[in-house]
Amino acid sequence: MDKLIHLILLSGFVSIQGNLDPLEENLASKGTATQPSIHSARVAENAIDGVKHGLGVGEHCAITDYQTTPWWRLDLLDYYYIDRVVITNRIDCCPHQTIGAEIRIGNSLENNGNNNPICSVTADLPLGVTAIYLCHGMKGRYVNVVMTGIKSFLSLCEVEVYRAGYKKGTFLRLKFSSSVDVAAESDKILHQLQSALASHISDFNLSWTQLPEKEEEEQTED
Repeated sequence: MDKLIHLILLSGFVSIQGNLDPLEENLASKGTATQPSIHSARVAENAIDGVKHGLGVGEHCAITDYQTTPWWRLDLLDYYYIDRVVITNRIDCCPHQTIGAEIRIGNSLENNGNNNPICSVTADLPLGVTAIYLCHGMKGRYVNVVMTGIKSFLSLCEVEVYRAGYKKGTFLRLKFSSSVDVAAESDKILHQLQSALASHISDFNLSWTQLPEKEEEEQTED
């Protein structure tokens, strides 16, 4: 006689976030940059070339044309938790070409990335000054500098981006059999995973991004 068996499956998503060194690596140097227009051959990549001040008029700066809402965008090519963005102003002239620029960080390319959340807004930077803007672990792939609603050139002589302690989340989908209460089991499962991974990964954190959900499957047994 066939016997009907009910299997209760728990399925959920776990985020693994690890602390990766070195934290002082300038992420901008590995990214790609773009801007909507180019003034006098001052291309977007100039702001991530590692040279803060060169000879000539904005020689190593990224400068857009004179336009409304000029912007500059850095693609980090991966998702990071951003600790701070560092901006260096021109040394030769025109410090106002950086005033009031919003630093935005996120994963969206809507409106060229200029709708992502704001980390900070640049102040009045004297000539040649380097300023640090703390972003407190904001997550994103794109870093935009945009002068929203302002008609101006946008000049950036160097933009540096440094990540926070956690680089990015890795997501795992787990599915397994159990006959216990889903809510009660979730914390226990997380603890067991933490213990199992501890011998292979140092300084990491686990958390549920989606709690386990119960699914029932029927199987027959002779």
